Amino acid sequence: MQGVLAQAAHGDLLLLNGTVPGCLVDGAALGIAADALGRVDLLVRDGRIAALASAGSGLSAMDLPVHDLDGGMILPTLVDVHTHLDKGHILPRRPNPDGTFGGALGAVGADRIASWTAGDVRARMDFALRCAYAHGTSHIRTHIDSLPPQDEISWPVFEEIRADWADRIVLQGSCLFGVDRLVEDPGFVDSIADRVAAAGGVLGAVTYMVPGLDGLLDLIVRAAMERGLDLDFHVDETKDPEARSFEAIARAVLRNGFSGKVTCGHCCSLARQGADEADRTMDLVAQAGIGVVSLPMCNMYLQDREAGRTPRWRGVTLLHELKARGVPVAVASDNTRDPFYAYGDLDVLEVYIQATRILQLDHPVGDWITSVTTQPASMMGLNAGRLTVGGPADLLLFSLRNWGELLARPRAARTVLRKGHSISQTLPDYRELDPLMTGSGAAA
Repeated sequence: MQGVLAQAAHGDLLLLNGTVPGCLVDGAALGIAADALGRVDLLVRDGRIAALASAGSGLSAMDLPVHDLDGGMILPTLVDVHTHLDKGHILPRRPNPDGTFGGALGAVGADRIASWTAGDVRARMDFALRCAYAHGTSHIRTHIDSLPPQDEISWPVFEEIRADWADRIVLQGSCLFGVDRLVEDPGFVDSIADRVAAAGGVLGAVTYMVPGLDGLLDLIVRAAMERGLDLDFHVDETKDPEARSFEAIARAVLRNGFSGKVTCGHCCSLARQGADEADRTMDLVAQAGIGVVSLPMCNMYLQDREAGRTPRWRGVTLLHELKARGVPVAVASDNTRDPFYAYGDLDVLEVYIQATRILQLDHPVGDWITSVTTQPASMMGLNAGRLTVGGPADLLLFSLRNWGELLARPRAARTVLRKGHSISQTLPDYRELDPLMTGSGAAA
């Protein structure tokens, strides 16, 4: 992956004539509108942004290397708020038989039982993180399949990986189990919430329209409140307009007076409901302060898939309408080379560009770049995704000068700086995973 700088950066430097989004800097001070682009000079010292000024305003540092970007864009490193590192890269040994959601559930379930040892999970997670790091991602939340006995394997591995990667990627973990588990075993929510709290994680679940859903949601919300945990749900990942757990979650949050952060991913069925019903749900979501994550690549892959039939819809939720209500919105990678999504590489820039095309986040592009920077960072409770004086010099640099050029070339060269230093952008070879692909379920 060729970089954009004339030579590698090794710490302190001065970047001249770069283009930045006003929504990711102190735009008012720099005279850049939040939905516009502007030119700046940026000084890096001791791994941090030491100064940020309008281009040509006289910012200088005689003793430092100077790089004239000639209008090339500068972005902060990116934030991926919804991933599945524990599932990643199992597709070669456990393919989805028909590309459907049901096929994915069955394939992953079988692979988990057959192959998800600590060594297997750790190797695949580390491989995925090396991909994300090379592409310029600095913050990731991963969902972790947490039904026993997998919770006793994957959570310790996650904590080890998080420590190993602490100086490169900030990792959060969110547990994942189907809400229907609580129908037969309501006490499970306390045991998994204790495990999550001990690991400093997020309490999460997949919601379905099961009998007694409101009561089950109350159990989850109260377990989070008792332990000071945030919440992250997989919601209505279906084209069935009768799937309405999104509304039920909003009501549970309001009913219980939950004050932590709540994130809902997918919310696909919302786009299949009538306008009045969808409006009522979105109003409740806004009132409850819930953030929403769309997973455009995965949902387009899975939703409305029937053999021999062209899909009729894109599978994504009503992101424009939610954003118009002030709901925090983000887009994220979701699954990577597993039965739920056969492609992807944990490249959040690819996610943003594909989301722009799938969800029509353009004309104008405006401030939609916040959907992979400040908005997901806020959902994670982090101050990240901005270019801030005093903040880390964790940057993506491009020769491309505007949104039109960037969105047209998703594989264009980028230079990734971490604390002012150029990093290696060599992606790991898939052959590294070959020894893991020879077990039960491996492709012939």
